[in-house]
Amino acid sequence: MNGKEMNEERFYQLKIRLLDIEPEIWRRFVVPADISLDRLHDVIQMVMGWNDTHLYEFTIGKKRYTESPESPKDGLESGRYRLGDLIRQEGRTFLYRYDFDDDWKHELILEDSRFFEPGLICLEGERASPPEDVGGVPEYNEFCKAAKEPQNEEDLELLRWMDGEFDSEYLDIDAINWILARYLRWSRKRLLEWGPIDWAE
Repeated sequence: MNGKEMNEERFYQLKIRLLDIEPEIWRRFVVPADISLDRLHDVIQMVMGWNDTHLYEFTIGKKRYTESPESPKDGLESGRYRLGDLIRQEGRTFLYRYDFDDDWKHELILEDSRFFEPGLICLEGERASPPEDVGGVPEYNEFCKAAKEPQNEEDLELLRWMDGEFDSEYLDIDAINWILARYLRWSRKRLLEWGPIDWAE
């Protein structure tokens, strides 16, 4: 049995936490070991509550992986690499960076390399992720203060930007898992892949 076949039968339990924010924002979730890094990006977007509107990159060891790099100095193409080929040892950590302007840095750790139950699922977590385009960690901290006790028109404008409310403590695991189930359904393999039709036949 080669390494790829072993990975296809394994599931990884990962924990992700958003760095530089207290109290901590984190999730614990399960993915197939053979998941490609571009699909892992998709899953992270769903479990963390991001909207996938910005660039991202993984840093594993000394190498960077991103979507459609224009040159080798921009990193390696994430869709060409599987997590199980790069991370195998329990306790190993790696980084995920999202939105290079707001600069959200996440740390992931492989907690269990042989999770007992197959699936794509979020097990637990705490707190909501920051809103998209809020500005970064310092701006997010100010935003949370304004959301709890708006003091002026600028604070009220921030709340209107978030449709009137934001609860930094709110997390709906069931909603996350519904999104993951839908993603798994829509991204499943099909009998026919996208491809050209020979209209001359």
